[in-house]
Amino acid sequence: MARLAAASMAGTAIEFYDFFVYGTAAALVLGPLFFPTFSPLAGTLAAFGTFGVGFVSRPLGSMLFGPLGDRHGRRPVLIASLLLTGLATVAVGFVPTYDSIGIAAPVLLLVLRFLQGLGLGGEWGGAVLLTAEHAPAARRGLWSGFPQVGPSIGFLLANGTMLTLSATLSDGEFRSWGWRVPFWGAGLLAGAGLLLRAQVTESPRFRELAERGEQAAAPLAEVVRGHWRLVLLTAGGLAVGYAVFYAVTTWSLAYGTERLGVARTTLLGCIMAAVAVLGALTPLAAHLGDRFGRRPMCLVGCVATMVWMFPLVALLRTGEPPLMFLGFLGALLAFITMFAVTSAYLPELFEARVRCTGAALGYNLAGVLGGALTPIVATAVSHGDGPPWGVAAYLIAVALLSLGCFALLPETRPTADRPDGGRPAVRPLEAGEAAV
Repeated sequence: MARLAAASMAGTAIEFYDFFVYGTAAALVLGPLFFPTFSPLAGTLAAFGTFGVGFVSRPLGSMLFGPLGDRHGRRPVLIASLLLTGLATVAVGFVPTYDSIGIAAPVLLLVLRFLQGLGLGGEWGGAVLLTAEHAPAARRGLWSGFPQVGPSIGFLLANGTMLTLSATLSDGEFRSWGWRVPFWGAGLLAGAGLLLRAQVTESPRFRELAERGEQAAAPLAEVVRGHWRLVLLTAGGLAVGYAVFYAVTTWSLAYGTERLGVARTTLLGCIMAAVAVLGALTPLAAHLGDRFGRRPMCLVGCVATMVWMFPLVALLRTGEPPLMFLGFLGALLAFITMFAVTSAYLPELFEARVRCTGAALGYNLAGVLGGALTPIVATAVSHGDGPPWGVAAYLIAVALLSLGCFALLPETRPTADRPDGGRPAVRPLEAGEAAV
């Protein structure tokens, strides 16, 4: 289990490195380089618009790779998704700017960001299922939590590279070629990830289904027809986690540098320090999910988010590094209270035969609701001279939506009298009923 969890964590770290490095670049340089005819505010919004496209394509990736995982195994999904995301990320580093090729530059950026999201949409489901389906029931939350450490590692790698380049290069050098280096580095990481994942064995739960010939003939159709309520509730529930994470890591970076005049390296350092603590505490939060349940942890995370959003904005507004770090850390602790248990919770909610499709679809639809819109909405409502209280109000509204969705979901933690957890019963296909 330790070897498998490490492999899953490393793979998600590489995939999320690819995804996060684009978000940081969008906050720092993509606006003036690819949308130079826009005002600074409009350019930032446009850059975040291309950032959001990656979230829109992630559910499509779930629809593409999820059925592959349900019909042919979790392992092929891991390799195919990593290859697609890695190639698209490297290609971003070679896209000429608007000054060189005009409108074709942002169009190419849009296409590659779409492909990034497509690959990441298949990544999460395969990675967490391999871990969750190997893990003993009593410690499934703990072991499944290790892939959730991967995004923190990927974020630190992406932003650490950006921070180093930003600190060592002049502003002109960084805008000219420095921002491209982290994208080129994705090629090396993808190669290492492919070697690692080639050694991973298939999930025992899928092997059992395959031996019995019980794989779903049309997993996506079964999910839409029999699990649509679960998909919508999980998407709504997880939306607040995405919203909080990208408010901290993407919107606050743009707001702090452009509106507050905080040095790019200072703000990145504060965010990275908070994410480092987040990554270290993720296994602990996942273990608490084994002890107290998945659903209670999610409900607590929603309430904590609502309590902390106005303090977050107030602390960010000070521009003081220790206070900004405190604001970011409080928000991310509320976030990880929910997301540490997600990799056990979502697979337990869905039947094994459609688990890769259903869990990934719910998880990535939440990204559209929370991740794609948050930087755009937050930037739009924070253009005045005063503190951006509208951002706090928006995040609280998303938290209320998520709280309601989690309240309607069942608990799934395995217990002595419920070794399989509390997965709700789903009507099987009737004999002769077409699964299309």
